[in-house]
Amino acid sequence: MSDLSHVDSAGRARMVDVGHKPNQQRVARASGKIQLARHTAQLIAENALKKGHVLTVAEIAGVQAAKKTSDWIPLCHPLALTCVKVEASLVDDGVVISSEVSCAGPTGVEMEALVAVSAALLTVYDMCKAVDKQMRIGDIVLLEKTKE
Repeated sequence: MSDLSHVDSAGRARMVDVGHKPNQQRVARASGKIQLARHTAQLIAENALKKGHVLTVAEIAGVQAAKKTSDWIPLCHPLALTCVKVEASLVDDGVVISSEVSCAGPTGVEMEALVAVSAALLTVYDMCKAVDKQMRIGDIVLLEKTKE
């Protein structure tokens, strides 16, 4: 078990010590999709849902969530993010969310990028649940992570 970075020699979960690692510029990109009924997509396009502008609220939710990732994911390090971009795009059968997160730190930001996408998708779900009972969230994927 000691070969696993988040498990100690006794098999207990632990946060990895990254104190010895140098700060590096780190970037991660992720995406995901929520499938919607065409009628729901039309309501979003017309800004006709009672809860407000779905795409804007979803983008803001994604940014907020990325900043709180260490509160969501128990073994994630709190990081000083330098940039969080979340884009919600309406397509014929749903909404596609993409995120890009960066920081200058000792560990990567892939979880922050994935959490941003997940929270944005859940926000779309919440805002549309009154008019669409068949929504499906999926295809959440880390597209890229880099460090320099």
